[in-house]
Amino acid sequence: MKHIVILALKQVNVGSLENARQAFLEANECLKNEDEPPLFNVEVVGIDSPVQTGDGLYHIEADRLITEPVKADLIIIPPLRGDLAGGIQQNSAFFPWIRNQYQLGAQLASLCLGAFILAATGLLDNKLCVTHWQASEEFKKLYPKVKLVNDRILTDEAGIYTGGGAFSSANLVLYLIEKFAGRDVAIYCSKIFQVDWGRKSQTPFIIFTGQKSHADEEIRQAQALIEERYRDRLSVNEIIADIGIGRRTFERRFKKETGNTVMEYIQRVKVEAAKRELEKGYKTVNEVMFEVGYLDNKAFRNVFRKYSGMSPSDYRLKFVKVAVGA
Repeated sequence: MKHIVILALKQVNVGSLENARQAFLEANECLKNEDEPPLFNVEVVGIDSPVQTGDGLYHIEADRLITEPVKADLIIIPPLRGDLAGGIQQNSAFFPWIRNQYQLGAQLASLCLGAFILAATGLLDNKLCVTHWQASEEFKKLYPKVKLVNDRILTDEAGIYTGGGAFSSANLVLYLIEKFAGRDVAIYCSKIFQVDWGRKSQTPFIIFTGQKSHADEEIRQAQALIEERYRDRLSVNEIIADIGIGRRTFERRFKKETGNTVMEYIQRVKVEAAKRELEKGYKTVNEVMFEVGYLDNKAFRNVFRKYSGMSPSDYRLKFVKVAVGA
């Protein structure tokens, strides 16, 4: 039997916790149907019990506490909800416990914003990690030693796994079921829970809004200019002419504050505008291309694929609104 421990975090996302628990129990059902013994012993472990969450709407009864003897094979860290800084602080008692379990041989897996708890243990330092793209800037500020790669669905390194944002964490759960119980069981679970197992990237779902939480007013001014004039073929020289900074200084400051080069930022703003138009479904790919300031079809498609993970036509097909019954 593999002992699967799911943490009852303070401020836990109840849905994600229960989805992971049900997935491993369903894997046992699959094995039972094949006249095989169950493989997973699934327990919920907390700092105390019951754990109140959902603004008091839910409470979770832990199967055991971290003060009791536990020998886990796999520890699942579900997502936090609400205030991340507060959630990290409230769950600090888990940190030494997680580190100790890892030293004893347990593997670790974080789902979505659970990466904030896993990173707080220090075990993700210098390792790859993925979390919800919307929280990536806050994650990078808190944990600069972690190699954040939000274009992926999951990471697997040294017995530590991380899963992407929201429902894409289900792909990591299936990956772990496959690792422990085999591919047939994982395929069965993917069909039961109707999870699209073929996805390998979060990129198509990322909404680029730019990093604007910094205090550099001149760089914020440049960002605003780029976003206002996304239809134009804007050059770096035109931008600095408007704000009066030397090019080298401007490019260094822009990269530092936004995490992107100026050209990357311009491209990402244009691609985001193109995505919004393609989602409406009224215009052809070429019409959208011209609208966001591209004249070369190949260049537009290459840039679009770089930041969305798919071609403009595939993106339009995937996200365009179709009337019911059409």
